[in-house]
Amino acid sequence: MEDLYQKYYLGVRGFIAQKIDDEDVVEELSNDVLMAGISTYSAFNHKCSEFSWLCSIAKHKIIDYYRKKKLKTILFSVSPFFEEIADEALSPERDVLKNELKDEIKKTFAEINKGYSHILRLKYIDGFKINEIAEKLEMSIKAVESRLLRAKLKFRQKWNYDQKKN
Repeated sequence: MEDLYQKYYLGVRGFIAQKIDDEDVVEELSNDVLMAGISTYSAFNHKCSEFSWLCSIAKHKIIDYYRKKKLKTILFSVSPFFEEIADEALSPERDVLKNELKDEIKKTFAEINKGYSHILRLKYIDGFKINEIAEKLEMSIKAVESRLLRAKLKFRQKWNYDQKKN
């Protein structure tokens, strides 16, 4: 499955970059598309090329991205105080759920390989970009992308396993 990532990353990234001009969003969606492709590969029916199939996944991800962006823009531009009202109304329940989720995430981080948890922290908690992680870890960008993909897969597997137990 890592071959799928290596083989199509640049093509998928280029396809998405034609539709979205924010590099961070392009990177995130590219990874999401390839992760979706890897996780659903067993359902791929080979009626088209792998790249066409991944592009169709990308189209759906792009539509979802713009739909969420538009909804947020419309809602908060029409009435910015909706956000404050929603925050206040959901505060107690949201805080409890957020704390439970944080605990579950910490537990999952502790149960996966230290190298994987470290690279996931750098990317998603500390907010480093791929090239910054590569510099920090003295690795190539491709090596970081590959390790990040494996780390996300391992985290997702552990997360799904733990969620099924609960």
